[in-house]
Amino acid sequence: MVDLRAERKRAGLTQARLSELAGIAPSNLSAYESGRRPVSPAMVERIRRAMVRPSDRLREKRGEVLTIISRNGGTNPRVFGSVARGDDTPASDLDIVVDVRPEDAWRFVSTPRELSELLGVHVDVVTERGLRAKHREILAAAVPL
Repeated sequence: MVDLRAERKRAGLTQARLSELAGIAPSNLSAYESGRRPVSPAMVERIRRAMVRPSDRLREKRGEVLTIISRNGGTNPRVFGSVARGDDTPASDLDIVVDVRPEDAWRFVSTPRELSELLGVHVDVVTERGLRAKHREILAAAVPL
């Protein structure tokens, strides 16, 4: 028997947040967790996919992420924030800093959307050149992708 409630709690998610991530009604998730409504194998898989951390998604699709960044003119991609620290949760986003030459800036604008679609999580991409002095700690904490 599937214990979705225990899996959700291990992932550190509320019912409301998991419902949002999985794209299902909170009342349905509650019914699945309590056993009031049977849950199909396909729905279990959908809910479990929503509980995957961004770092796991990045690890699985690293090559594709690097290809998208490179194709769009980005170089030297680095991860910062919760994924870089190793404390991301399924509700976390993915933060990436890259170098982009000025002549590639327009080509690069679609990168966050492409990465979000690929990974199924929100991705923020900032350029090193665009960082202000007060944000330089990002570079110190960033780890190579």
